[in-house]
Amino acid sequence: MPPYEDLHFQSSSKFYGLDHLRSVAIIFVFLFHYKLSMFGHPLWLEDVAKFGWTGVDLFFVLSGFLISSQLFLAIKQGQSALLKAFFLKRAFRILPAYLVVVAIYFCFPGFHEREALPAIWRFLTFTQNIGLNIQTSGTFSHAWSLCVEEHFYLVFPLIVFTFQYLNRFKYAAWLLIALFCIGLGLRMYAFDQLYLPHVADEDAWRYWYQHIYYPTYTRMDGLLVGVSIAGLFHFAPHWWRAISKFGNLLLLGGLALLALAYHLCFDTQSYVASIYGFPLIAAGYGLLVMGAISPTSFLFHWKSKATAYIATTSYALYLTHKGICHITQEAAASYGLDIDSNLMLLICVLTCILGASLLHFVVEKPFMQLRQRMV
Repeated sequence: MPPYEDLHFQSSSKFYGLDHLRSVAIIFVFLFHYKLSMFGHPLWLEDVAKFGWTGVDLFFVLSGFLISSQLFLAIKQGQSALLKAFFLKRAFRILPAYLVVVAIYFCFPGFHEREALPAIWRFLTFTQNIGLNIQTSGTFSHAWSLCVEEHFYLVFPLIVFTFQYLNRFKYAAWLLIALFCIGLGLRMYAFDQLYLPHVADEDAWRYWYQHIYYPTYTRMDGLLVGVSIAGLFHFAPHWWRAISKFGNLLLLGGLALLALAYHLCFDTQSYVASIYGFPLIAAGYGLLVMGAISPTSFLFHWKSKATAYIATTSYALYLTHKGICHITQEAAASYGLDIDSNLMLLICVLTCILGASLLHFVVEKPFMQLRQRMV
């Protein structure tokens, strides 16, 4: 998931709507992970949190939009794509908190929410999501999405720089279409050749996650949708002004697509869900993002200190929530508290917020201040 960025672009107005969407994304992810079998949970979460896995897809759309907007704005202002500054900013924003959590996982086995960790070089090289077997190396498995983000942060600026250097931005839309088709084709191949041969196995689900859900090359849809929205926002102002007049309709359209995706992906490992579910979900969240940044939508003007704080600490919360839930439930269970109770869920929410706040103020914020001075 992308770390929080307080982005204003060329106006003095902050995109408050993106705070709300980021809050929805981390709440979705938290509830989905909480309902997994590794944690005790209230029975009502089984249905409520079923679609929570798509919170990561919302993070991908947000990341594609926010990161590409930083580069597109510089280009629109007549600057070059400053790769060194971009990579330094990303490093200061992502690595400190991430490396602290990696160190906690490797130094304190009690923090593990599952049986075993992948090798440390997988985390340090952001290759954990390639060939990840969550059956044997499921601890800190949610870092797979950070690997996808890092691959995007590494490759996308180089593509933008190349297009700018060659003055060939008119072909950018064709590249986006080509990448979308490549991702679709790779998912088809992975489903037919890597998953179906094991579909009768008891652990068939592992192959689906390993070959379809986790790899970067099968999960580009959300990022591509975010980049497309940023391109429309920055380089097609006439189109954007016309579209943004219907901000609330964009939000309703996004919710309608997501409702369709919910039914389409009810069996997440079906062929239709595996091939067409991801782009449909990305499109639905893309419409929500477009609505959130449209001045005519209610999300654009709705200020909330609560969602702003959740958005600010969402990266730290994402990194730590599984480990904190694990140790909280173990500690509370030792005092006889029912791990399937609503009270346990509330306690886990509070301890996760506390842990995320601690990581944010002790690690993230100081490094952001250091970044400001250096970059």
